[in-house]
Amino acid sequence: MALTMALMTAMPAAAQTASNQATPPQTGGPDFLSRFAFHVGIEHLFDDDPRFEWDAHWGAELDLIDYGPGALIFVAAYQTILGDEFREFDPNQGNYTLGGSASVQAGVVEVAGVFHHVSRHLSDRPKRFPVDWNMVGGRIRTGFVRGRTELRGQLDLRGVIQKSFVDYQWEMDGNARAQVRLTPRVAFVALGVFRVVGVDGSRERGDQYGWRTDGAIRLDGPAAALELFAAAERRIDPYQLEFSTATWLTTGFRLVSR
Repeated sequence: MALTMALMTAMPAAAQTASNQATPPQTGGPDFLSRFAFHVGIEHLFDDDPRFEWDAHWGAELDLIDYGPGALIFVAAYQTILGDEFREFDPNQGNYTLGGSASVQAGVVEVAGVFHHVSRHLSDRPKRFPVDWNMVGGRIRTGFVRGRTELRGQLDLRGVIQKSFVDYQWEMDGNARAQVRLTPRVAFVALGVFRVVGVDGSRERGDQYGWRTDGAIRLDGPAAALELFAAAERRIDPYQLEFSTATWLTTGFRLVSR
């Protein structure tokens, strides 16, 4: 699940898109609500399990306060998993991600303290107990442009401060994104994401490993961009009541702000 969130927050991801770009430093005084980025997308999961057919996600990132060398940022995202278990389009999961960060820009490197919350829910199915976790930690990210090529990378390391049902203790995730401009409005995008989750042993399993590779054609408009992609993914705990991994191929699209 969180690999897809990495494309939203993650996203990421995405992770991954315009919302993952480092905030440029400002030369003036503090500014309020200085930047807004959004993403929305859907992908088809090629899997034999009837619970996993579609993955839809949307979210936004907002600079609440830009204080010059960095920014106070709020992130919110929502993910819906659909299968065909009971009907053709059968939503069975609704997952929320909320987060915040306070950053400092030092040259081409951004360093931030982060808060990360995930809450996972069933849709059209009974579940009375919570499945959620809160994390705090740090982030570094950087990027540069040379000619027609843009490279960006991010690494997060977080520890769990509260959890319900899950066995997570800490998490490290990162992504690298390369974009090669083919024409003024067309580009090729390659994305790599990894995730490592340390566990407490209560579910009789070791540390968990997930990843995603993603290739896309990006079509830029004046205010937003459309990315048509194909991906391969290993997802940790794809169904929130089971402790397992799943590997699948996907294809889909995402809309992201410029």
